[in-house]
Amino acid sequence: MSGSNPLTPQGGDVLDTAQQLTALEPSKRRRLIEKFALAALGSIPWIGGFLSAAASFKTEEEGIRQDSLQSLWLREHETKISALHQTLEGIYGRFEGLGAVVEERIQSEEYLGLVRKAFRLWDLAETEEKRRYAANAVVNCAGTRVCSDDVVRLFMDWLAVYHESHFAVVREIFKNPGVTRYEIWTTLYGEVPREDSAEADLYRMLIHDLSTGRVIRQARETDHHGRFMKKQRTSRSGDAPTTLESSFEDSKPYVLTELGKQFVHYTMNEVVGRLAEAET
Repeated sequence: MSGSNPLTPQGGDVLDTAQQLTALEPSKRRRLIEKFALAALGSIPWIGGFLSAAASFKTEEEGIRQDSLQSLWLREHETKISALHQTLEGIYGRFEGLGAVVEERIQSEEYLGLVRKAFRLWDLAETEEKRRYAANAVVNCAGTRVCSDDVVRLFMDWLAVYHESHFAVVREIFKNPGVTRYEIWTTLYGEVPREDSAEADLYRMLIHDLSTGRVIRQARETDHHGRFMKKQRTSRSGDAPTTLESSFEDSKPYVLTELGKQFVHYTMNEVVGRLAEAET
């Protein structure tokens, strides 16, 4: 898996790119990579069309090649082919670091189903960040079984549904458990806007989405059975407040739920160990 990259475009030539893509044919990979490559490439619908179009592209006259829609379509996909190659090569390299555990895992149809789902997500992702998280999930669920495959599928659904702005909030709470909404905002964006601003509306939406999705929650005390304790009501003196609670409230700490912690460890960390090991 070291040496030259078989998918990297040479001089921007479409034909070279197609030939490099076929270098990933499963018959030319060892058994572990064969199954993975079939699942990954087979889940991306335009791969077959790219190879077919590139093959017919060889027979066209040079003048037609320069102006045809087919030529433009092929060249548009060159960048994505190169990114796909880099992702696959990175995953293969990380597999080597996992040792024998990945060999048994990759024979599982359940795991290959996760691979297909992850690469469908990778293909539809509009940012490098989401593509990186999808690749992390594939590698980390091959080497660590902190939660079931059903939960990993849920994490991939989260990757598809949530925006990068959601992930920024999640990362900040992960790095600083007990942080308040005010502290999250000022760390990420700086000055606090008006309460009736579009920025405040967006921020309320981000916190609401992650809270109702059970990714984050307000910190609460628990008993020795893990049951959440009720908050003690405090008696009010004086006049009741005349305004609603601020979107940037600064007294209520937020933490990741246990499910949220697993999501971070599977998708946002390059190397994942047991949660207990990671938190010590």
